[in-house]
Amino acid sequence: MRRASVLPMNIRGWLWASLFLWVACFLLAPQARAESAAELRRQAQGALDRLYQQEPKTRVLGNKAVGVLVFPRILKGGLLVGAETGDGALIRGGKVQAYYNISAVSFGLQAGAQEFSYALFFMNEPAMRYLDQSDGWSLGAGPSLVVVDDSYAASITTTTLSQDVYAVPFGGQGLMAGMGLEGSKITRTQPD
Repeated sequence: MRRASVLPMNIRGWLWASLFLWVACFLLAPQARAESAAELRRQAQGALDRLYQQEPKTRVLGNKAVGVLVFPRILKGGLLVGAETGDGALIRGGKVQAYYNISAVSFGLQAGAQEFSYALFFMNEPAMRYLDQSDGWSLGAGPSLVVVDDSYAASITTTTLSQDVYAVPFGGQGLMAGMGLEGSKITRTQPD
């Protein structure tokens, strides 16, 4: 006797495809990781320099920030179920002070794969302390966070900076519907 499935066949196919892509993202995730602290330091500084060239107004953020957490390469992919991961470096006073990982798993209407970079500009010491003292910072919780897009970046001046943390995505390649930071978790790491 055959059992009837609760889900129509085409939805089960989508769920299997999503599971496959989710597993593939985690198998590919080691490629997003830098080989060493020196390599990650070089990649993070290079990514920040590229951001300043692409969006000159972000240099205002950098000059006012007490620290910049740069993720030079984040991989994100999914189909209904998505995942992202990447390693970054915290730059304070022009020097790398610590290393972090960003990761997330998401569910919902999403499809595609993408590689991109993020820079998080910490504008005050309380926001910096929150990053240092929390056992993994979930974006969207804790200090106030503003995602800076091209139109917002054009209006940045030293007098308009009033938030704790500014997040700037840049250098995106690929196609992914549904890119966002909310729910991403940042944890401190120690590369080789």
